[in-house]
Amino acid sequence: MKRRKSDAPPNLPSREEVRQFIASAPGRVGKREISQHFNLGVAQRHELRDLLKSLAAEGEVAPAGHKRFTPPGRLPEAMVVQVVGIDHDGEATARPVGWQADGPPPLVLMAPEAKGRPALAPGERVLARLRPIGGGKYEGRTLKRLTDAPGRILGIFRAHPRGGRIEPTDKRVKAEWVVPLGEENGAEPGDIVLANPLPSLGLGPKPVRVIERLGKLGDAKAVSLMVIAMHDIPQEFPPDALAEARRAKGVPLGKRDDLRPIPLVTIDGADARDFDDAVYAEPHPDGFRLIVAIADVAHYVRADSALDRNAWLRGNSCYFPDRVVPMLPEDLSNGWCSLKPDEDRGCLYVEMIVNKAGQKQRHRFGRGLMRSAARLTYEQVQEVHDAGTETHLPLPALYDAFRALLAARVARGTLDLDIPERKVVLGEDGKVASIAPRPRLDSHRLIEEFMVLANVCAAEELERLARPCMYRVHAPPSDEKLDNLRTFLRQFDISLPPGNQIHPRDIDHVLKTVADRVEAPMVNEVVLRSQSQAEYSPENIGHFGLALMRYAHFTSPIRRYADLLVHRALIAGLKLGPDGLSGEEAARFADSAEHITATERRATLAERDAVDRYLAAFMADKQGVVFPARISGVTRFGLFVTVIENGASGLVPIGSLPDDFWMFDEATQTLSGKRSRHVYHLAQNVEARLSEASPITGGLIFHLLGGTPLAARPPGGGSSLKKQSAPKFAKTPEKPSRKGGQKARRK
Repeated sequence: MKRRKSDAPPNLPSREEVRQFIASAPGRVGKREISQHFNLGVAQRHELRDLLKSLAAEGEVAPAGHKRFTPPGRLPEAMVVQVVGIDHDGEATARPVGWQADGPPPLVLMAPEAKGRPALAPGERVLARLRPIGGGKYEGRTLKRLTDAPGRILGIFRAHPRGGRIEPTDKRVKAEWVVPLGEENGAEPGDIVLANPLPSLGLGPKPVRVIERLGKLGDAKAVSLMVIAMHDIPQEFPPDALAEARRAKGVPLGKRDDLRPIPLVTIDGADARDFDDAVYAEPHPDGFRLIVAIADVAHYVRADSALDRNAWLRGNSCYFPDRVVPMLPEDLSNGWCSLKPDEDRGCLYVEMIVNKAGQKQRHRFGRGLMRSAARLTYEQVQEVHDAGTETHLPLPALYDAFRALLAARVARGTLDLDIPERKVVLGEDGKVASIAPRPRLDSHRLIEEFMVLANVCAAEELERLARPCMYRVHAPPSDEKLDNLRTFLRQFDISLPPGNQIHPRDIDHVLKTVADRVEAPMVNEVVLRSQSQAEYSPENIGHFGLALMRYAHFTSPIRRYADLLVHRALIAGLKLGPDGLSGEEAARFADSAEHITATERRATLAERDAVDRYLAAFMADKQGVVFPARISGVTRFGLFVTVIENGASGLVPIGSLPDDFWMFDEATQTLSGKRSRHVYHLAQNVEARLSEASPITGGLIFHLLGGTPLAARPPGGGSSLKKQSAPKFAKTPEKPSRKGGQKARRK
């Protein structure tokens, strides 16, 4: 309601009055709307402008276009969204593209498309008009479709007298699709199919046309094929890229440094498909001389070639239990760019001198020709070291240097999370033979430390040369996440230093404090969630987790495009050849960083989805079995539990818990019963009965045995939990480890 007009000019509204007015407005507001509401005169416009600037500077309102404002966190009236799922009514659900704020992006419920237009499908991007509908959700109406190709639906074909239906393979898709008679394209029951939406008649299940049959449900390759298609990962190389790879040949010595007399060795997992890094160490008067040699991919993949364009598009290789979707064709990834033993290979190398305390004294980059002296596995190296076996290879010096580098790492104070990884082993029939934690040997850590040091040298060298660098950056936790973490740790009488200038060693000290306590898994999990996600950027902000001021990926150009860009920048800066970084590439660094960060996260999700489906298939014949488990997630709608034996995770719906009024406390990550005072908390040991298993979606449903927690209080002797503010923990980080034969791709 407007204020009543009077002869005297009204007072300027208070900050709180303006903030509340903007918060209650359905859309964007500016000075005009505020002036009309508060009946302000022209003379007060200048003061109002200053007030709005102050509110925006302090984050109490958010700028939303030219001289317009919204409440902080509210989405604009129109923006680009991407369809991520389908609700039970068959309508699309979407998320904002490029979400940067803490916490999960808000959900957009898309209104039905006009009759006669194909329904929206997962993966499509649209410019949508948004309207807040409460609960942090928005209604969206399509203004313009932005995706060139029509949306694709992935699922299992089920026959029907009037055509068929497609059962979705994505847990976010809640409704089936209808295949009209004549649109089956030869699909048979149980086929994994791709389909395109057809013009819709309105509400209800949406019609689609089958466009491709990928395989049969139950086939050995079915899981990976489903995941690859679901995440739209390019699988086939274009003919021109394959032709370029086939024309590749060996690298001559020429002006390269001859490293062939040096017994460089590769150390990888037993199941490694490619070998792109080799290491060497020997004693030196100053401590140790180390060499890390990396396959010279830049020699074969020239800027703007067909190989280069396709490598940029893929961004990285993707690894699944039964296959690799490589960034480069096999002629390179498993051929000329793989450092096979006793074969000459071109390389880019860095020679590093470190003292006995593991501190780097100096380094030197070069381009060389090498010959690997041996292809070793982690287990072989560890066995030889532990047994003290004599060898002509430089293993003793490698371990001596590793211990020095490890001491420097400890002194530096890095974040060392203890999060177990699962290894899925498939039998010859393509089915899961076993699932076990991945071993964590000193030989794994040895290679990690050598690679980290080489990556640091690459970033330092490019800064010295004043050349563009594709940094690997990891921001410190936000103030909000630190406050949430402090609140969580308080129940265990653990504190962090005050302020927002936290150091990784402060958090690592927390992990070491609880290492032998029952709550260790819970604390590690919550610390993991409190971290930001690592990403690629031409702007350096350092790497918080590794406690490094500068860091750039240099060691895996076979499977990471970022490393290839770093190689080219070094070649150009050191004048090591004509195939260095071009000015055009450097100008696109910001776009490339955003793109390869997105492809890396796509690969991470795809690899996780594949493992989840293999685990669900492994568990499918175990319905009704009771497993020792641990609570791995607490939400408003239930609990997530992880089977201790094999790492399979699933949902315990809140409806399956004892009849009570369950209160969710996000600060302490607990569900507590108002009447019973039972408390479920992260990392709590429970007994869980498997109720449902869906290999198609990878979903598992559990019920807790007896329906009651094993303990009614959180560990650490805390008192009954009080309701606190609800902090939000976003999923984060990369874990600095190597997955079998896969290098630490996300460090």
